[in-house]
Amino acid sequence: MDLKARSHLLENREALERDIKTSYIMDHMITDGVLTLQEEENVKTAITQRERAAMLIKIILAKDDHAYISFYNALVHEGYKDLAALLQDGLPIISPYNGKKSMDGLTSYVKTILCEGGVPQRPVVFVTRPELAKRIQQKLYKLKNDPGWVIVYGMAGCGKSVLAAEALRDHSLLKDCFPGGVYWVSVGKQDKAGLLMKLQNLCLRLDQDFTYLQRPPLNIEEAKDRLRLLLFRKYPRSLLVLDDIWDSWVLKAFDSHFQILLTSRDRSVTDSVTGKKYEVPVESGLTHEKALEILSLFVNMEIKELPEKADCIVNECKGSPLVVSLIGALLRDFPNRWEYYLRQLQNKQFRRIRKSSSYDYEALDEAMSISVEMLPENFKDYYRDLSVLQKDVKVPSKVFCILWDMETEEAEDILQEFVNKSLLFCDRNGKSFLYYLHDLQLDFLTEKNRGQLQVLHEKVVHQYKKHYTQYMPNSTQEDCMYWYNFLAYHMASARMHNELCTLMFSLDWIKAKTELVGPAHLIHEYVEYSEILDQKDPIARENFQEFLSLNGHLLGRQPSLDIVQLGLCQPESSEVYRQAKLQAQRGLDKGSFYVEWMNKQSIKNMYRLVVRPHTDAVYHACFSQDRYRIASCGADKTLQIFKAESGEKLLEVKAHDDEVLCCAFSADDRFVATCSADKKVKVWNSRTGQLLCLFEEHTEQVNCCQFNNTNHNLFLLATCSNDSFIKLWDLNKKYCRNTLFGHCNSVTHCRFSPDDKYIATCSADGTLKLWYVHSANELKTIDIGDFFRNMADYQDDVEVLVKCCSWSSDGTTIVVAAKNKLFLFDTKTSDLLAELLISHHSTIQYCDFCPNSQMVAVALSHYSVEIWNIESLSKIADCRGHMSWVHSVTFSFDGSLFLTSSEDQTIRIWETSKVCSFSATVLKREIDVLFLASEVVILAIDSSKHLQVTLLWILVKYEIEKAAAVLCCDDDHVYMSVNSYNIPEIVNLINGYTGHTIYLTKGQNHFICCCCLSNDLQAAAFGEKNGTVKVLSLSNGNILKSRTGHRKAVQHCQFTSDGKMLISSSDDSTIQVWNWQSEECLLLKGHNEPVKNFRLLKDSRLLSWSFDGTVKLWNTLTGELEKDLTCHEDAILSCAISPNTTMFSTTSADKTAKIWSFETSSILHKLNSHEGCVRCCAFSPNNELFATGDDNGEIRVWDVSGGELLHLCFRASIDEGESAHGGWVTDLCFSPDSKILVSSGGYIKWWNVDTGQPLQTFFTNGTNLKSLHVSPDFNVCVTVDNLGILYVLKIME
Repeated sequence: MDLKARSHLLENREALERDIKTSYIMDHMITDGVLTLQEEENVKTAITQRERAAMLIKIILAKDDHAYISFYNALVHEGYKDLAALLQDGLPIISPYNGKKSMDGLTSYVKTILCEGGVPQRPVVFVTRPELAKRIQQKLYKLKNDPGWVIVYGMAGCGKSVLAAEALRDHSLLKDCFPGGVYWVSVGKQDKAGLLMKLQNLCLRLDQDFTYLQRPPLNIEEAKDRLRLLLFRKYPRSLLVLDDIWDSWVLKAFDSHFQILLTSRDRSVTDSVTGKKYEVPVESGLTHEKALEILSLFVNMEIKELPEKADCIVNECKGSPLVVSLIGALLRDFPNRWEYYLRQLQNKQFRRIRKSSSYDYEALDEAMSISVEMLPENFKDYYRDLSVLQKDVKVPSKVFCILWDMETEEAEDILQEFVNKSLLFCDRNGKSFLYYLHDLQLDFLTEKNRGQLQVLHEKVVHQYKKHYTQYMPNSTQEDCMYWYNFLAYHMASARMHNELCTLMFSLDWIKAKTELVGPAHLIHEYVEYSEILDQKDPIARENFQEFLSLNGHLLGRQPSLDIVQLGLCQPESSEVYRQAKLQAQRGLDKGSFYVEWMNKQSIKNMYRLVVRPHTDAVYHACFSQDRYRIASCGADKTLQIFKAESGEKLLEVKAHDDEVLCCAFSADDRFVATCSADKKVKVWNSRTGQLLCLFEEHTEQVNCCQFNNTNHNLFLLATCSNDSFIKLWDLNKKYCRNTLFGHCNSVTHCRFSPDDKYIATCSADGTLKLWYVHSANELKTIDIGDFFRNMADYQDDVEVLVKCCSWSSDGTTIVVAAKNKLFLFDTKTSDLLAELLISHHSTIQYCDFCPNSQMVAVALSHYSVEIWNIESLSKIADCRGHMSWVHSVTFSFDGSLFLTSSEDQTIRIWETSKVCSFSATVLKREIDVLFLASEVVILAIDSSKHLQVTLLWILVKYEIEKAAAVLCCDDDHVYMSVNSYNIPEIVNLINGYTGHTIYLTKGQNHFICCCCLSNDLQAAAFGEKNGTVKVLSLSNGNILKSRTGHRKAVQHCQFTSDGKMLISSSDDSTIQVWNWQSEECLLLKGHNEPVKNFRLLKDSRLLSWSFDGTVKLWNTLTGELEKDLTCHEDAILSCAISPNTTMFSTTSADKTAKIWSFETSSILHKLNSHEGCVRCCAFSPNNELFATGDDNGEIRVWDVSGGELLHLCFRASIDEGESAHGGWVTDLCFSPDSKILVSSGGYIKWWNVDTGQPLQTFFTNGTNLKSLHVSPDFNVCVTVDNLGILYVLKIME
């Protein structure tokens, strides 16, 4: 047994004898073949447990290293992890060879054979590369019975010779395949005289008893014959090793049906010889760990003791064994020069990295340049052109065809010559070839041709422009990805600044590139080349960068998205808008369709970047300490790390087997931890993605992971799980330091205090607990559930889930989130300092304290994030933009930024100061709109239960240049914002273009559900959740009349055309007809379930429909029920009345639509082909067409007379999991000529009715549009999205 292993076993003997139970441990060791059944019986004869353990250890001490390892593994498997940890440092390194070999892996037989054959010994510093050595051995076995060639080829310094020699250190291989011996010849670069000398020496070595040798052979042919005679007669079945072959003619001297292993930089050297050939490419370099191992052996240090510069040096060595060994040898002699040699590598000062005694060249640059010098003269210029390539980029052959102006075959022949000489590498991608340089080769080329790089880049750009004169590359061309990724790089490197600006300020380029490679790379280019672009137009660069940062995630995901339409949504001062407007005007002449967002200047984007790194929900995201990187995780089971400035992906790791629930950076940003529903906790290298630690002690899903905040070379990781436990992991020793017991239900969240003295945990048991980190003892418990149990409406069967917590920067207070409330506690006294009700309708998903501030960010289930001042107990900002639940919100460590992650697969990065200085009013989707001759009047409800009136002035020709300002309000007040200078004299108005408040009314006490305007603009009405309907004057904002006639929420209200009557419908299934001036009122009762909506008809008739499946016709003067039709077995979702009033339609949750006759009340057509709830419908103005929309996002156009389906409207390409309309279709409207159909749903689409194809799509900031209000001439439509943003859209003419 290894001395170190034996020592560890003896040192810990007492602890092992005291604690282990031998039976199961022996089972493992018997399975491993290191313990016999007789030995097991001997152990069992001992009387006590401790005696049996002592007997087992005595037996192990008499065995070898395999017994030690088997015993260690048995301890781990049987749960003795603490005991196993005591033995871990004593684990011996086992040779990969079988048991009959000696400690260094060599039998005396192998040693003798290799020594006699001149095989080089292992280098002084040696690490194994078993995969490559095994691959060589597998090829050598093929030479067992047949002659042939095994070619090990690769670039200079990749370790070919060492690998070839290592592959021969195998007893079975030599005994079975080459019993005649192995004979090594170091050939190198030779002329004929030099080769003859090598052959003479070999013949002399093979015939030392002079059996066949009278004199040395006088020429190569004679030497070839002599060698054949010796190997066939004297050394049959022997292996000849030819190391470092440069020229194919050299091999002619050995082409005599031998078994030959050769190493070369040139793959093609064996093309001219006969026999079977087996290739072993050596492309991959050393792993990071192997390279560190070499350095540690050279400087005689443990890997963990190496300075930080060691990692950087290994990165710069690019995995080359030669370079690592050169540096290691230099550091052995000069151990204080880590910084110096790193700087030489970074600055490509290869001449200063001088000779190692084990290599043939004086310096690294000589080793690489000699391969280039061997090229034919005309090929050297082609190879120099490769100096402009980027590292780690595989380039399709088509790029070289364009660069060299050649046919494909001609260019590939040149490239193959480079590949054969290991100057270039090649991958096959389907039918095409991809070529790339090793990093060291590229560094060498760049340094060698530094003075010509600008000219070489210019050549690339000129050749591109020559080839692509009329169009840009498209996705069907194999070279397109290269140009979209690197054309800007070549232009910048060539100092072609005008060309670069033209490219980067092109909407066409942005559209094409983002569709292929996503937005992050392009944003990165705006940042990287900002200095160049700003010389041309800094404002334009800012415009394009902001446009892409906020909309790039749409461009990359929506193939139907028109970038011109998206550009039209930008501010009118933006260069993006200017280009989009010009392109749109040109497109209109060719029949294109565009719309303008008229009130867009009222919207300000508060976020600075939107990224979509995941393919499913994003559960958590966090900044690195330096704020440059972001880590995120989610339902797609991956860990993503990307740049915070551009969203450019740095790392993607398939992290777990189930959803990844949380991730966290360590205090020094070197590590990232993840935890998952698969019950595992993992720690990764944040730069390389290498898995460093795997912890599997939790028994249920792990909800949260958090590193300690301070870096004193002690890395602690806290995790909490549904198993009710919190665990503290020591990353230095890679074990669970403590398990914290105390919660009696799932633990949802954990956070270290800023000074790392305490840890706070939240649980579904309704408590917050504080623990001492050092001792893992509980400090205190705060029962959050008590604060809910004392409420009047508390329900005993509803658990209080404490979701999360966050410490203030000074650690004196902690904020806790549970259900829809925030609680602020003093951490010393446990006193409740504040209690905040955040929302009546949403639950808090996450909260985070802003560093060095009194602000707390709160993520809510209703798609928004709110910023609260915890000191003044006031809301500062309402941040909207996500289209689904927000799962987390986290600040950067300086508090200047915060990011949010959502179920909508996006991560949004916000500027804290910008968010807190501006927050627009959020509108509800229930609005009323009046289209007058030259005006649009909008009545809306804001999120604070207030009404707002906005009047937009539109020229008769709809050439709008200014539009609505921000709709604004304060708590408990109603505002009216107006944009006009041609308004009826109903109020005392201010300047119409400023959007300042006109007047305000007293606040409303109840939640407002609906609103409407009178046609004469004298009054507005609104319905409340408590069943009250109120009428207010638009001249002074006073409430004129109020009536509580409903018992439940009022969902719809509408004035009659003369403004005297106000009709309202309610969830209490009634309809109220109220003459608000005379106080007369009729209550229409007949529906059995809530009234979905109603429509006023001529002659004082009213048509209503309900969730009870019925349609009823009422006389509003008498209250008489004139018709009562049961139309569907399920809820009726919409009704439409034909323009000639002879028909009406119904659509239902039963997936059908029906067209009815008003006169006979009979069904004219039943339309059955929908596969989802039919949510909306509309008749065309000519009474010939009928459109229906369903919850699958599909729209169908029907012929009214025959009931036949004419068109199914859908998008040509639908993303996985997304409907053709981005969700339900909620509203439909035909144009006056019945040629165009507009629809709302996840966004707004205009359709060509004749073809069923989309004309244009307007992507709103939010989604779930509830309804459309369309002007009579169809040119203007108004809607509000789920984020509360108002859209007034006008068709361009």
